[in-house]
Amino acid sequence: MGHASGTYSHWNGYKVDVAHTTCVTNYIHNHFTYKGLRGDGAPMYDDVSGNRYADEGSHWDIHLLLDVSA
Repeated sequence: MGHASGTYSHWNGYKVDVAHTTCVTNYIHNHFTYKGLRGDGAPMYDDVSGNRYADEGSHWDIHLLLDVSA
């Protein structure tokens, strides 16, 4: 499956995929706030900066709130 295009995309530096590991998953579950399910059913978690972590099953899809234009 490919990545979606658009302004807030992997290509433009706003998203990154991180492998599912016990360590990463436990950290997200224990330190971030559960925000419900995304439209595709992926559980979402937000950190204190507003970055969003979506569990896509095989990996974490992370949407970063940062200015990549600098």
